[in-house]
Amino acid sequence: MNAATTTPLQSDVLLPERLGDLTGLNEFGLAGELLSTLIGAVIVGSLILAMTAVAGPWAKRKITASFTDRISINQIGPAGIGIIIADAVRMLSKENIIPENADRPAYDLAPIVIVGSALLGFAVIPMGSGIQLADPEVGLAFAFAVAGIASIGLVMAGYSSGNKYSLLGGLRAVAQNVAYEIPLVVTGMSVVLFAGSLQMSTIVDAQNTQTLVDLGVVSIPAWYALVNPFAFVLFLIANFAEVGRNPFDMPEAPAELVAGYQTEYSSVYFVLVYLGEFLHIFLGGAIISTIFLGGPAGPGPDALGIVWFTLKIWGVFFLTQWLRSAVPRVRIDQLIEIGWKGLLVLSFANLGLTAAIVGVIA
Repeated sequence: MNAATTTPLQSDVLLPERLGDLTGLNEFGLAGELLSTLIGAVIVGSLILAMTAVAGPWAKRKITASFTDRISINQIGPAGIGIIIADAVRMLSKENIIPENADRPAYDLAPIVIVGSALLGFAVIPMGSGIQLADPEVGLAFAFAVAGIASIGLVMAGYSSGNKYSLLGGLRAVAQNVAYEIPLVVTGMSVVLFAGSLQMSTIVDAQNTQTLVDLGVVSIPAWYALVNPFAFVLFLIANFAEVGRNPFDMPEAPAELVAGYQTEYSSVYFVLVYLGEFLHIFLGGAIISTIFLGGPAGPGPDALGIVWFTLKIWGVFFLTQWLRSAVPRVRIDQLIEIGWKGLLVLSFANLGLTAAIVGVIA
């Protein structure tokens, strides 16, 4: 890999600091910093929730209809986009039915845990155009840790619903996440070996301050998806299992578990659980884009970083929906075997090979 002359995409000035300078809140000390951080969190959260609102009720149906040669929603607003508001009103206006055997407050807290864990993960993601809430030195480890909290929410939803199908869905979620969390993290560590840091901004800059191939007029950046495509494919597969998308959607498995851990949820609770599912898909896409696809890097000025980053996230989302329509679900025993006997072994082999290559280069 050759050193490039491009300047790092990420600066030391985070979004809360920029907002504090623009609004003058930094002059009020700690209270001003907290307020500017809250404003920044609202901005980032609104951006992510807006994408999720488009993905769940509308984009998912449109993509699936295209793959299965069916007519999707097209009556409410242009191209059926009004279904977003219609579905929100329909779901939130329904009665929130609580099962008699529900174990509260675990039943009530589970949807919040599922949604909150995903939103926390976006705090350390550099989205480009100066949009990043925090940049700790252990940013990648933080993203993995908070994303894993969702497993607790799924277990809470499963056992607290007082329903055997929900319980089986919760147990499958635990088995699946344990089987695939380790390959996911180990594969991510191979990226850390290349970048030499867990800090998200450093990982992004390491990919974009070097070139893989320099053709004179065109330079191919050293994105880790190109440097180590084997690790990229492993991470994609493990991520699909972590977010429960085909062929790894066993915690839900409508054909045999009705809806799994979310069977007994309705109204606003169901909306939160459904929202959490798509938030984790986008969080997985954000992590993949950051550590393998150069983060917000792309042609044009750095101000377009948020645009390129958003397109990469949607690219990962499109791939999940493609698999949902094209790949059949595996059995639960096959799922566990793929995780423990396949991905786990391959992820450690990839880590060892990457360490050897980095050692030789160093």
